[in-house]
Amino acid sequence: MKAVSILLPLLYLSTSFASPTGEQVVLKLGDAGRVHSNDAYRAVNEWLDDAKKTILKGKKNLEKWYHDGREFIKQNELMYELVSNPAFDEHQLRVTEPDLCDSSVKQYSGYLDIAQDKHLFFWFFESRNSPSTDPLVLWLNGGPGCSSSTGLLFELGPCSIANEGKNTTFNKHSWTSSANVIFLDQPVNVGFSYADDGTTVNNSPVAGKDVYAFLELFLSRFPEYSEQPFHISGESYAGTYLPNIASAIWTGNKQLDLAPTPNLKKINFESILIGNGQTDPAVQFGSVPDYACEGPYPVYSDPEGPECLNLRAKAPTCQRMLNSCYSWDSRLTCVPALLYCNSQLMGPLMQTGLNPYDVRRPCDRSKDGDLCYKEMSYIDTWMNEPKNKVALGVDPTRKFASCNMEVNSAFLLQGDGAHNSAKLLTELVNDGIRLLIYAGNADMMCNYIGNERWLEVLDSSFKDEFTEAQTIPWVTAGSGQLAGTVRSAGGKGFTAGNVTFVTVYEAGHMVPFDQPEAALDLFSRWLSNTPLSFQ
Repeated sequence: MKAVSILLPLLYLSTSFASPTGEQVVLKLGDAGRVHSNDAYRAVNEWLDDAKKTILKGKKNLEKWYHDGREFIKQNELMYELVSNPAFDEHQLRVTEPDLCDSSVKQYSGYLDIAQDKHLFFWFFESRNSPSTDPLVLWLNGGPGCSSSTGLLFELGPCSIANEGKNTTFNKHSWTSSANVIFLDQPVNVGFSYADDGTTVNNSPVAGKDVYAFLELFLSRFPEYSEQPFHISGESYAGTYLPNIASAIWTGNKQLDLAPTPNLKKINFESILIGNGQTDPAVQFGSVPDYACEGPYPVYSDPEGPECLNLRAKAPTCQRMLNSCYSWDSRLTCVPALLYCNSQLMGPLMQTGLNPYDVRRPCDRSKDGDLCYKEMSYIDTWMNEPKNKVALGVDPTRKFASCNMEVNSAFLLQGDGAHNSAKLLTELVNDGIRLLIYAGNADMMCNYIGNERWLEVLDSSFKDEFTEAQTIPWVTAGSGQLAGTVRSAGGKGFTAGNVTFVTVYEAGHMVPFDQPEAALDLFSRWLSNTPLSFQ
């Protein structure tokens, strides 16, 4: 049975060295990773000899040295700064400074190395506005198995893929207009992330712990971003990832409250943003017949026709099976539940020829690709350009793919997507972590009806207030566009709320792609805790 996949869906380095003669030498590595200046090359090597350069035994083509209290390595002609933390003895960061996509801002990219066999790729962009005061945001795409480069190059990043992947264009509605943003490829074997010796990750709790370690290492190296509010965001299967990551961060912070550790920073964790996510599948799969038959863009014209009656007949069985998974938390209950719900509820919808991520549009997979967006192949083209790989600190022989269906299948066969990740949010929300759920109303894969319903039953101290809250219009601050509706609890109308749901009009699964201005308005006002409506 073929599972229904769910999409959530640089090395140009400039480093200054003091040569043995006392001169400042700037080393620049270009597209081919070669030193441009022979004088600089000789000066750096003299300095390295003076600093007692060491060759790490047993590591092919790996050199290591220290300068100004910082550690550097050169591996396979790629140079990185090496960042470690005694609190995470099995983790380290390899960092370089690219100059791609948006040259107007500071960037970092590289890898989180975990126990020498897992390597997670990241790419960070400073805010275009005020890096020293704007929030820090982590963005994840989903799948499971899809690279966050989809968000970067197709949705909310500082540049957009263009000319069939030959170049990029400036994105004026990038979320980096309001925040410092990290794009992370996780788990391993997604995007440019990779594993050694066949190591894999097939569940969200393990992925959550790895991301927490990454954040601690990142903030220990770049403490200038540690004082600002921190938010985690993403879409689709990130609705499962993010509650696990949020729980790991929140637990780590609580442990530091009880026993402060000099090598660890308490993360200034403020909120969670999930777009068109899969979070509480029992509730969300139950909404499929309502969306397909009576939603704003009905898939079937007759709500009492045989297609709709069939969906309504299958939904209760799907929900019973998922509730058994919730109770027993076993592959024996969770995997069959996912297979049944995907095949019996989503399967018929996938066969209609419509784009499941934007039901307003047809999908010809022979032309548009398996994910119904030909731009995904353009992302692959750009990311696989050798000079871009080198600039990002990526081995040029490594092949990039926007989505890895082997990872997708591995998570499916663990039943990971059948778990109720929403239950992880209760303690966090009650402790003051704000929660924003937003959804485009044209998405069939993780529809807005189901997303609002699971938020209604979320067991938090705001449950009654949210249930009673009225839905009101959301108008963008810039153009005055009626962009959707908002429903909120907490904050007494003077803030964006503690628990907030937003329906985004005329948007599919990838809201920032379909409604870039509205998405940036929503993101910016949420980060600043400004009401989305003044009614």
